[in-house]
Amino acid sequence: MEMSASYTSFVAVGDSFTEGMSDLLPDGSYRGWADLLAGRLAARTPGFRYANLAVRGKLIGQIVDEQVDVAAAMQADVVTLVGGLNDTLRPKCDMGRVRGLLEEAVEKLTPSCGQLVLMRSPGRNGPVMERFRPRMEELFSYIDELAARHGALVVDLYGSQVLGDQRMWDVDRLHLTAEGHRRVAEAVWQTLGLDAEHDWQTLLPSAARAGWAARRAGDLRFARQHLGPWIARRLTGRSSGDGRPAKRPELLPYEPPLS
Repeated sequence: MEMSASYTSFVAVGDSFTEGMSDLLPDGSYRGWADLLAGRLAARTPGFRYANLAVRGKLIGQIVDEQVDVAAAMQADVVTLVGGLNDTLRPKCDMGRVRGLLEEAVEKLTPSCGQLVLMRSPGRNGPVMERFRPRMEELFSYIDELAARHGALVVDLYGSQVLGDQRMWDVDRLHLTAEGHRRVAEAVWQTLGLDAEHDWQTLLPSAARAGWAARRAGDLRFARQHLGPWIARRLTGRSSGDGRPAKRPELLPYEPPLS
């Protein structure tokens, strides 16, 4: 049952997940779930406006400092806020500070928009996830608490079996594939009370597991191409988003990305 007549504007706030990595387009840019959602909302409403302030690598403090006030000033019908996960993946993470910054963001955004949407981010199955799972679950528990207190919606991607499937993740093991982003867009769409287009939690077909040699070769490629540079940035205090502007910094009529 569809609960909402229409949404006329949407602002996305966050990090690489909301920027759209790794849903790569032919021109080298990223699309992602937020662009997909905006396109579907725009198809319902002439003059629909969309901004995406997300930048890869941002910590929750940077999101609050650089994006939240900008998003609040836009006074959109829908605002999505996804942040804090990058903090939990750092070797040292002050979860009390993360909680405080999330609360600050929610308190600023809630009165400025028609509907705030928060998320419990998806997690790829594997040994690395287990190391950070307690922090992530603490983060998600607080997101639930904030949502209940402020009337925000929560999209629960963390509990999704299919989004934990390694085939839904790009070779960097940090970002969803195009199919993963498509499913996230559908999950947000349904959370907004709009009629389902498909079951985003449908499991992938069974597949034979790669042999030991193929798995080890994949691990080596991942370590060389992605894990090593990621560790180097952590050690030097750099971020993949340093100096990078937001992908759609103004709330303007929606235009689809080139495909």
